Amino acid sequence: MSGGVDSSVVAGLLKSQGHEVIGVTLQLYDHGAAVGKRGACCAGQDIHDARRVADALAIPHYVLDYEQRFRTTVIQSFADSYAVGETPVPCITCNQQIKFSELLTTARELGADYLATGHYIELRQGASGPELYRAHDADRDQSYFLFATTRDQLGSLMFPLGGLPKSEVRNLARGFGLPVAQKADSQDICFVPEGRYSSIVQRLKPEAAEAGDIVHVDGTILGRHDGIINYTVGQRRGLGIPGPAPLYVVRLDTDKRQVVVGSREDLHARRIILRGVNWLGDEPIPADGAEIAVRIRSSAPPRPATLFQEGDRASVLLQDGEYGVAAGQACVFYSDTLPRARVLGGGWIERALSRGAAPRAVAVDKAAVGQTA
Repeated sequence: MSGGVDSSVVAGLLKSQGHEVIGVTLQLYDHGAAVGKRGACCAGQDIHDARRVADALAIPHYVLDYEQRFRTTVIQSFADSYAVGETPVPCITCNQQIKFSELLTTARELGADYLATGHYIELRQGASGPELYRAHDADRDQSYFLFATTRDQLGSLMFPLGGLPKSEVRNLARGFGLPVAQKADSQDICFVPEGRYSSIVQRLKPEAAEAGDIVHVDGTILGRHDGIINYTVGQRRGLGIPGPAPLYVVRLDTDKRQVVVGSREDLHARRIILRGVNWLGDEPIPADGAEIAVRIRSSAPPRPATLFQEGDRASVLLQDGEYGVAAGQACVFYSDTLPRARVLGGGWIERALSRGAAPRAVAVDKAAVGQTA
């Protein structure tokens, strides 16, 4: 129970269905320390709201101190990823390593049969066991952030909101008399509430804020930057480089502290290399590849692709290619491009083979680039 309307409605729904419900809220960080402000109280307010909801529903409520493990597992890895030129997705890491690992273990220790959350994703029983599907409300679908959920975990999870539109969730909150029925949804990364992630990264990895050169893909030095943490692949604004043709960040060379820029076509990639792949399909990935759909951004629709297993890595061949694929982001697999498609897992983007890719990346997959360009 995060103190928001979604998890609060889940608690109300399950109690109304006759389940014995225990509310658990995780204290993940000291909010004042996280944003560098004294007296910041948003985390405390969320815990207070969760407690008020539990009181309204007459269910027990516990606050668990996960602050140290969250700092080490999520915040530090977020900073480490940015420092090496990646664009991380901390919400996925939190789901993967905190909520559906640490918290699920705690739930089992408490004797609970299931861990229920307010995520918008649908869980169905299939011929080979539980299966994940995109949520009914496409605007709220959170399947992108849950690709790392394992088969073992799925047997102990419940996602009651997967088949509901957000409007109905609000109506249920009012019907249950919940004090958070009108509470606004959170929009930012929880430990970076004002969107200034660079301050977090600079505090934990100060070397990532060191100045360096802005370099064209042809090697020409075009200007200076004040830290690679202020840039991401695909970025166009804020480069400060005049000229008739627009330039985009193509890659970040952390060893040389260079921001490498080029044309939009330099961003176009047909093949993506993945690490940390989680496969939820019923059968192993075929040797000649699996025809699937993928999302490489949480806001993008699934697009046709072919998935190949390559040792401890996997590669994705995009049917139409994609612009601005950033390392550190997730590539999530679906059965097809339909709005209610099944989730087949996903992986972390290690690199994209684009025209402006680093020479070392091109050398590793030179044959593949030649076949797919």
